Amino acid sequence: MNTTSSRHGSAVVTLPSDTTIQITRQFDASAASVFRAITTPELVKRWWGFETAEWKVCEIDLRVGGSWRYVVQEGDTEVGFHGVYQEIDPPWRVVSTEAFEGLAALGIDADPDSVASVNTITLDEADGVTTMTSLIEHVNKEHRDGHIASGMEGGMQVSYDRLEDLVVNDDD
Repeated sequence: MNTTSSRHGSAVVTLPSDTTIQITRQFDASAASVFRAITTPELVKRWWGFETAEWKVCEIDLRVGGSWRYVVQEGDTEVGFHGVYQEIDPPWRVVSTEAFEGLAALGIDADPDSVASVNTITLDEADGVTTMTSLIEHVNKEHRDGHIASGMEGGMQVSYDRLEDLVVNDDD
């Protein structure tokens, strides 16, 4: 792979419906390499979040019905997410729930699992380029809009740039 190519900052966020967010990003790597990077704890720790974050928990039980959980410390703030895998089709598709564990800190009185989104990641490979499409389905427009307003796009661009650097340099 060409380690000098860069698609940094190229993820595109769209809002296909009142309850969904779609993120599309290309990587100069195989679908198998991208799939491995998004489903292997040791690799997730190398790209998810900011470089300055300290990992507290990175657990992945990659099977239908299995769970995942990420917790990072950024300065004085600890942030956690978790979910359950609903569908796994390596290296093309992963469907899981995603619950943000910090709802109470935002003044939201709800069980995080009751308002979890369903995230579908699809990988399509052509000519050594993998297009990753993430469809995030929220329970309502308010939650979708809150997700967008959280600043998720900036953090997502950083994470996907770090993911690109990992898969381009470590591809099969």
